[in-house]
Amino acid sequence: MAAYMVAVCEITKLTEGMKIYSQKSAEICRKHGGKYLVRGLAAEDLEGELLKGKYVIISEFPTMADLQAFIKGEEYQAIKHHREGTGTYHISFFESPPPAMT
Repeated sequence: MAAYMVAVCEITKLTEGMKIYSQKSAEICRKHGGKYLVRGLAAEDLEGELLKGKYVIISEFPTMADLQAFIKGEEYQAIKHHREGTGTYHISFFESPPPAMT
């Protein structure tokens, strides 16, 4: 069953470390079968202010185990410090529902 990571990020300070983090985390994500479905600012804010100016990242992984291996793995943990002091991050995991029975 597919698993999704949703991150809402308010970047307040773009640093060289953040650029390193962004590149390396994408590489590590792919190693664990992940792919980005959304990564960036909204093309349009239709209603509300909650997401205005915030980066939204939605990543899909084959399973929750793959997602957990990515985020809790040594490679990711070794680069996570590069984003310290760059903003506020809200990250949640979701599982897709099983296919409907026909």
